[in-house]
Amino acid sequence: METINLKINGIAVTAPKGTTILEAARLAHIEIPTLCFLKEINEIGACRICIVELKNGKLVTSCVYPIEEGMEVFTNTPKVLDSRKKTLQLLLSNHNRSCLSCVRSGHCELQELAHELGVEDEAYYDGEKTPSEIDYSAAHMIRDNSKCILCRRCVAVCDNIQGIGVIGANHRGFATDIGSAFEMGLGETSCVSCGQCIAVCPTGALTEKDYTGDVFAAIADPAKHVIVQTAPAVRAGLGEEFGLPIGTDVEGKMAAALRRLGFDKVFDTNFSADLTIMEEAHEFLDRVQNGGVLPLITSCSPGWVKYCEHYFPDMTENLSSCKSPQQMFGAIAKSYYAEKAGIDPKNIVSVSVMPCTAKKFEIGRDDQDANGVPDVDISITTRELARMIKKSGIRFLDLPDEKFDDPLGLGTGAAVIFGATGGVMEAALRTAVETLTGEELPKLDFEEVRGTKGIKEATYNVAGMDVKVAVASGLGNAKELLEKVKSGEADYHFIEIMGCPGGCVNGGGQPQQPGYVRNTTDIRGLRAKVLYNIDSANPIRKSHENPAIKELYSTYLGEPGSERAHHLLHTTYVKRTINKKIVNEKPNIAIEVGDY
Repeated sequence: METINLKINGIAVTAPKGTTILEAARLAHIEIPTLCFLKEINEIGACRICIVELKNGKLVTSCVYPIEEGMEVFTNTPKVLDSRKKTLQLLLSNHNRSCLSCVRSGHCELQELAHELGVEDEAYYDGEKTPSEIDYSAAHMIRDNSKCILCRRCVAVCDNIQGIGVIGANHRGFATDIGSAFEMGLGETSCVSCGQCIAVCPTGALTEKDYTGDVFAAIADPAKHVIVQTAPAVRAGLGEEFGLPIGTDVEGKMAAALRRLGFDKVFDTNFSADLTIMEEAHEFLDRVQNGGVLPLITSCSPGWVKYCEHYFPDMTENLSSCKSPQQMFGAIAKSYYAEKAGIDPKNIVSVSVMPCTAKKFEIGRDDQDANGVPDVDISITTRELARMIKKSGIRFLDLPDEKFDDPLGLGTGAAVIFGATGGVMEAALRTAVETLTGEELPKLDFEEVRGTKGIKEATYNVAGMDVKVAVASGLGNAKELLEKVKSGEADYHFIEIMGCPGGCVNGGGQPQQPGYVRNTTDIRGLRAKVLYNIDSANPIRKSHENPAIKELYSTYLGEPGSERAHHLLHTTYVKRTINKKIVNEKPNIAIEVGDY
């Protein structure tokens, strides 16, 4: 590999040819500030915050400028610092500076840079402000362009990573804003609610819809029995909101915090993840043995499901009819649990804590009310839970470790790995293989489907049959995989797809990390490691060996795929069209927006 020698602030650095100044500086332990830059996602040099000075006095953008032999770079000269400060002042000149009431206050990248560079609320460039026209149309999020800095991170992740591209820059000059085609609200587009745009936004321009007030109100209502479930990935991310390192397991403290918030019962979505495996493994074996539609594709990720409905509607028959673990939990809570506890389902408020913003959309889907009431009433994100804990004055770091309540609080190791890409596949294989062969697996770790790679493939010989499986995370990767299936280039029996890259650990509702952390740290891998560690330490690592699940089937559901199980735990899908909108007021003239 050809290398190049240069100096950065007088420090000798050797880096591979093609490296940018930004990357080379990190080799000298120097972090150059950025706003728009996301590695391999948004490398456009637009914000100009990463300006550095060359020996000849020229200012260049370090995130896109390649290093050269003998180059001398300075990252902190008065000229550089003055340029960055003026750039920030210009960004703030039309910015909505209601920082005290902004949900991102205290962890806003723009705010942090202003503090570091000494940019106060100065009037040097005050003038016309970007109007605060808020888009509430989507089920999962709010967009306020008055807080947007036009970094285009959201545009890049939606287009380059998710392959959807329902947002982009509209208009020109001062009037430029980020929005959808023809000024449509985001809820009118084929947005899938994945929330990856929120995850990468450096300011408060994009936020999830906050339902914490509704949860507090329900808890305060003496007539309501309020229960909560927490998804596997939440325990791997929540600690970051309280200053703990990425990859810290806070399961016990999370359960303790939920109890102190006032929930009547604190349960675990791991229980219904095991239940999902029981139903999904049964469905897979039934399709294989009886000539059903293959490949069977998992249905745990509501962002992926909506994507399939919009962009691959002819493959909705391939989707497992199983509800997601969130919805299965709600259905069981308002039937089996309600009967055991002697509570009217109408008086149960079912709350979920999810790493996923698409869950907010999912709870309002049709056919998600098996017992005549919504399976889940309120879905909040990991970030919303953190805000509730802080607002309630709960000292999270001082909490003892506590356990979930029975009977819906018991989950296996197979269930907890649902939060990582490949986890659903591995959990399903553990049960499906033992069910099909009638023999105990000598090794439970299906390592070929682990890891954060976008697409993974494996073939396993099960009872003399080669079972071909594939795993994809991130909708751009899902599109690539499914197009190969449709063309006949690839042939599988079982496919797992997660809407977010890396799976739920990297969901749109997880704690937001600044750009420099996202660019230098394997966030997905560190969070996923938490889940695999919990799995390996769990004495029960197969869904079909969960005693609470066995009890549920023996006393209530009968067996996987039974009539009652199908009524409560399975759902249907919609073949959606890609956006069509009348954009000309003259009658009978329509323009198809198409897959933009």
